[in-house]
Amino acid sequence: MQYNLNKMFKRISENTMTFFGLQVNVKTSYIVFGVVLVKEKLKGYDFTLIITPILLASFGIVMIYSASMVSAVVDGLDSTYYLFRQVQWFILSIIGFIFCCIFPYKYYQNLIKLILLISVIMLLGVLIFGDTAHNATRSMEILGLRIQPSEFVKLALIIYLASVYSKKQMYIGDFFKGVFPPLILTFIMIALIVVQPDIGTASIILFVVGTIIISSGIRFKHILLLFTFSAVLLVLIVPRMITETRIARFTGAYQPFLNPDGTGYHLIQSYLAIGGGGLSGEGLGQSVQKLGFLWGAHTDFIMAVIAEELGVFGVVMVIGLFTVITLRGLFISKKCTDSFGSLLAIGISSMVAIQAIINLGAISGVLPITGVTLPFISYGGSSLLALMISMGILNNIARTVRLKEQEPKTIEPEPINNLTHRRGSSWPI
Repeated sequence: MQYNLNKMFKRISENTMTFFGLQVNVKTSYIVFGVVLVKEKLKGYDFTLIITPILLASFGIVMIYSASMVSAVVDGLDSTYYLFRQVQWFILSIIGFIFCCIFPYKYYQNLIKLILLISVIMLLGVLIFGDTAHNATRSMEILGLRIQPSEFVKLALIIYLASVYSKKQMYIGDFFKGVFPPLILTFIMIALIVVQPDIGTASIILFVVGTIIISSGIRFKHILLLFTFSAVLLVLIVPRMITETRIARFTGAYQPFLNPDGTGYHLIQSYLAIGGGGLSGEGLGQSVQKLGFLWGAHTDFIMAVIAEELGVFGVVMVIGLFTVITLRGLFISKKCTDSFGSLLAIGISSMVAIQAIINLGAISGVLPITGVTLPFISYGGSSLLALMISMGILNNIARTVRLKEQEPKTIEPEPINNLTHRRGSSWPI
């Protein structure tokens, strides 16, 4: 008994230390030090922009499994096939998110040439070596992963335009010197995406580019000039792009009941899913339309499954989280004193909002179906990874803004000569 007490006392004494006359447990001090260190490392990060995208992506994993487990079995796959693949991309996305949260966003300006070079190579590579599915060549395999380059090109162009227009602020009023030159490369990359063809992603990029250009401070007459130029370009290009498939998408979106078993079938099934959910939904996993009726239940039309299973409440929750990300990003852009960071935040937040609007418009018949997925939620590794990287960059901007605001402001002494100016002319000198 005496031996055990001595041994116990020795073990306790080895784990304690004297600090200002007090006995402090070493293990406890290590824990406290670790908590303080983690808190210091996380200082300045926007936890709203950390929790919200992770919550959306996690919710997306659940809904992907619910929407795909039947179709996976029908296709001869395991019911958890799409679930596990999305989880793998989710883990990779979290790694990319953490890295971009830490990596200073201003360094991207030094890497812009490399980013653009990789983007162009990937877009050319997918046209040459990519796999064709549904009459489109949009993805290719890189290091065992199936990548869709256009998803990353969206972010690359945002970084490029934010960098260029932030450097051209001194002559942003000169159209041919400050506004037009960056658009040449932008339109070339958009053209490479249209050739795939991927009209949905090209549309998103055009809207995001327009948002960044307007936010950069260009003159109103230059906005009208760009709008006129774009309209003329569309008039020349669109007739050559018209095919029976694209016409069918328009008729299917705005007159679905003219051909309910053909061009309007997908939208009608989406209507049935949305209408069947009501306020509270049929319950998680209880969707009927996903049982072979609704095409792309785990990709383009996943919001229809959410509406059917979780009702209006589920739809409002998802839209609310998208709104939080968008408004938070715009708030950060307003607070950021660096023009590059401000335009970058505007581009990222507008990208999320525009992609969500196009997807929601397609499943509700407001817009034609273009294959645009729902951000963070739809099945697709490239989209999730690019979006989480974007959220990491946005978080780094937010952290930089907050840390700058928390810096002690030094009040410089006013020169003696300025005192007379402050007093006014009526004061004697």
